[in-house]
Amino acid sequence: MVTRREILMALAGAAVALAGTAVVPARTPVQSSTIFDWNSMTAQPTKVGAVRRVCQVPTATLDELEIHITTLNAGESPHPPHKHPDEELLIVKEGTVESLVNGELRRVGPGSVVFQASNQMHSIRNVGDGPATYHVIKWNSPGMLKK
Repeated sequence: MVTRREILMALAGAAVALAGTAVVPARTPVQSSTIFDWNSMTAQPTKVGAVRRVCQVPTATLDELEIHITTLNAGESPHPPHKHPDEELLIVKEGTVESLVNGELRRVGPGSVVFQASNQMHSIRNVGDGPATYHVIKWNSPGMLKK
């Protein structure tokens, strides 16, 4: 099981890796240091399981930081394989998932981290008998968002 400390360490590592020199206009509110408490998040049902939306906001160095937590029912996938310009990290909290990475399907379990690079086909599917939950951290570097 992934601990809160491990998630925070992964987030901190991602923040360090993504640090840039972009200047955000003063009128744009940016995410300040925050704790997102699991116990205060509400799971919203979806067709394939549930989602907890954590944030989708600009930060001091990113045009947008999106974090959400998805729970997939057994055998489910949130969407077919796809690609997009933004990069994302998936951190498996519980269950077993199959992820498409570099054209290869790989099975991973709790504690595993999947990095999906820009414009590469990827997917994820719950291949276990019970629910699979994973954290998604996705970002848009300065200039990536359509204005």
